[in-house]
Order: sequence, then C-alpha cells, then structure tokens
Amino acid sequence: MPLVGTTGKFTYRLLAVALVGQAVVLSFFALVVRALAIADDRAADGGRLLWVGLGLAALAVVAAGLMRGPVGLPLGWLVQVLTWASALLVPAMVGVAVVFTALWVLLLVQGTRVDALSARRAAEGAAAAE
Repeated sequence: MPLVGTTGKFTYRLLAVALVGQAVVLSFFALVVRALAIADDRAADGGRLLWVGLGLAALAVVAAGLMRGPVGLPLGWLVQVLTWASALLVPAMVGVAVVFTALWVLLLVQGTRVDALSARRAAEGAAAAE
C-alpha cells in the first residue's frame, strides 16, 4: 500500500471524493468541539479549537485537490493521522477515524487494482489494433 507517490486516474478520483466527505464530517467536528469547550466554561479555547478543526477540514480539501500529484497521497495520509489525533479532544472521533481510514485504505487498494486492470486492457487493445 503506497504512502507516497502518484496514483492512477481512478484511484486519485476515489480518494479525492473520500477526502471531501471527510472534510464535511471534520467541519461538524469543529463545531462540536467548540460547543463542548463553551459548555465547559472555556470559551477562549472554543474559538481556537474551532479553527483547528476547520483547519483540518481545509487540509482534507487541499489534499483532495492535490491528489493528482505526488503531494496528495502523503497529505491524505496526514489527514487520516490527524483525524485519529482529534479523538484526544472528542473521543467519538474514534468512530469517524475508523470509518474514514478504512474507506481510505479500501479505496486505495481497489482503485489501484482498477487502474492496473484498465492499463492492461488498454495495452491489449493497442496490441490488437496493430
């Protein structure tokens, strides 16, 4: 399973869609962590935590946009790691991290298989045309 480098066309599209979905959930996480801080009489921390959560969501969107190049895959992995780390603030984020990390790995593996199959069929079509 690659941690760095570029992926095939189908794979980077799948991973980008997963990251955008994760960004939406992370945005809600930012709102929840802010509300929890305010409920605990830590209003000053609430604003800071909101921006940290929104920053993580923005990183997911940036990673989705860069998925085509060599920087996208490591950024996507970084988003997964930071999502796991966010469980320190809100323990329920473990569930989100499990779902999105499993989806990330599944799409990475299956997308790579589809890209290899597509390349093989394109090569067979080119050889048959000659």
